[in-house]
Amino acid sequence: MSSLWDSVGDAGRLPERVLWGAAASVTLGDLVHGSSLGGRLGELRGRSVLVATSDQLTAALALIELDGIARRLVLCPPDLPSEHVPFVKTAAAVDALVSDWDAPESGSEGIGSFVRCSPRLTPATSKRDEQHETEWILLTSGTTGQPKLVVHTLLSLTAAIRGGRTSATPTVWSTFYDIRRYGGLQIFLRALLGGGSLVLSSLQESMGDFLIRAGAHGVTHISGTPSHWRRALMSPSAHRISPQYVRLSGEIADQAILNHLRGFYPQARIVHAFASTEAGVAFDVGDGLAGFPASLIGEKSVGIEMKVEDGSLRIRSARTAERYLGSHGETLADRDGFVDTGDMVELRADRYYFVGRRGGIINVGGLKVHPEEVEAVINGHPKVRMSLVRTRKNPITGALVVADVVLKAEPDSGAGPPAALEREILQLCHQALPRHKVPAAITFVPDLTVAASGKVVRHRA
Repeated sequence: MSSLWDSVGDAGRLPERVLWGAAASVTLGDLVHGSSLGGRLGELRGRSVLVATSDQLTAALALIELDGIARRLVLCPPDLPSEHVPFVKTAAAVDALVSDWDAPESGSEGIGSFVRCSPRLTPATSKRDEQHETEWILLTSGTTGQPKLVVHTLLSLTAAIRGGRTSATPTVWSTFYDIRRYGGLQIFLRALLGGGSLVLSSLQESMGDFLIRAGAHGVTHISGTPSHWRRALMSPSAHRISPQYVRLSGEIADQAILNHLRGFYPQARIVHAFASTEAGVAFDVGDGLAGFPASLIGEKSVGIEMKVEDGSLRIRSARTAERYLGSHGETLADRDGFVDTGDMVELRADRYYFVGRRGGIINVGGLKVHPEEVEAVINGHPKVRMSLVRTRKNPITGALVVADVVLKAEPDSGAGPPAALEREILQLCHQALPRHKVPAAITFVPDLTVAASGKVVRHRA
């Protein structure tokens, strides 16, 4: 595949293939003969282009048109802190900006060209004599410090996608993710290369409104993080979609959320996948169980090799990104080509289970606690929708484990959760966890904060 445009151009002539945004839509058939860039595609040839839009649809259209034309596409997520923009511009040598703004905003100084993108297509005027294998630059979603700029190609981004096939029943994809993050970009590419349509989410609409809109467009395949799905199941509009395929990634998919989804969408195939911005998609699991079979470690039959070293999952494959930009010589992979994901796993019988991130460990008197491991136990209580385990300072042990818990909606519940429920949850933890991992306190909360990346925000105390 030479460019994304080639695939869309060949398969996009059917007018029913649509990209739906919250306020507008574009058929791929119209895009084949039109342009979202106001006839200024030629100005962006060979440029390093920062794609920074407020709307996902305009970003999607720009990416389709610019792959194979721009030298570099820098995908700017909507939650990128403004103080990091100068670093991104410098590291990626940005010399052009594509946006849906009416005029350049602060932070765009020093960029040579500003081109406005719009879902109102104009006649295409520039020839697509491709000269570049475009680099796709994705930003990591770290919560502190500068983001890392990860260099992918279209080949590495699509290596896990089996494209070129269309089904008798039209596939309509959707995702809670933003397509400017790796997880959302994968769904965007799956929809385009698989001959489907795509319903894009919007930060400006509520979870309930998005589910209503997705249902109205007949979504058949939908993806998000476990936190996305927990919040979706809390919405009265969760029944407005009837997916055939439900996909989870980006966080640990514990048994509780898999069971909840199976109960709510019994007709759907429930799959959880592991991927990272650097390592790409490693595998997906469709047997309804948390974790993954130990037999996948060391297997090379699908062009991916995985190993566990010092408890961390490491991956080598053609789906891995090429390198970092502007990271002061930091290497993406080791000398053997393995990427250390930083995701810690534990072998139990014939299955590996994710227990948390290496950098998220809570130290309780010298003993390690992975918050995600405790959350998986709490989430297993039948009245719990989701939880967040965090640390609280303690003068004796240095830290204590505490938990914020969101309960499932109970129509006949009283004014507040009874103390008996807290005791039940703590008893469940005592039965499944060593003493130092059991929360010292539980607080019942109405909701948890979920970042634009779809991951629950982990507070530091």
